Amino acid sequence: MKKMGIVGGIGPESTVDYYRLVIKTYQEMTGDRNYPEVVINSINMTKMLQMVSDRDWDSLVGYLASAVKELENAGAAYAVMASNTPHIVFDEVLAVSGIPLLSIVTETCKKAKELGLQRVGLFGTGFTMKADYYARVFEKEGISVIVPGEKEQEYIHNRIFSELQALVIRKETKEGLLAIVRKMIQESGIDGIVLGCTELPLILDKDEYGIKFLNTSLIHMESALKYGLSET
Repeated sequence: MKKMGIVGGIGPESTVDYYRLVIKTYQEMTGDRNYPEVVINSINMTKMLQMVSDRDWDSLVGYLASAVKELENAGAAYAVMASNTPHIVFDEVLAVSGIPLLSIVTETCKKAKELGLQRVGLFGTGFTMKADYYARVFEKEGISVIVPGEKEQEYIHNRIFSELQALVIRKETKEGLLAIVRKMIQESGIDGIVLGCTELPLILDKDEYGIKFLNTSLIHMESALKYGLSET
């Protein structure tokens, strides 16, 4: 398998989840009890999020591109960014990268299309829910992306950063998130929900209410492993 690079630390708990998924999914795919070669470059989440908050896109692209370059220098043949939020500038980072990058958005869109979804809700950080980078990719495939209302977006964003980033899992938070899903099913007719923050699958770990919950971390990692195992 080609050596995989992961830009991690954004956040740390989801990076741990990615690494576990690499091992587990690789062994399931191949039947091989050995371990794939992986390089992880853990960057500063606070620094990255400040650039996003400041809309300092040039600095963000430079920071992420430098992280990818370090992975390339360490022998990675391709890479992923283990977070949804930095995909705001994915195209710009890809354009200057010396190795292939796999987009979490594109791979999740492929999965949604494969499942026949037409209207998906999007949960994520406030940055992700307010941006259009998911909608742009999904709408090209005829899939509508619906975000929660402002109050619900604030709730999701705050729970991600005050709890999930520190691996604090609370029953009441799960119930609160699921209440938003129910509301979106009733009011917007969604047939799937994109867990567009890699911490969200830590708390929303299965399908609910008869719709698909798209675990972007798992989808991303499965695609990355398939790429790494391919001959091309």
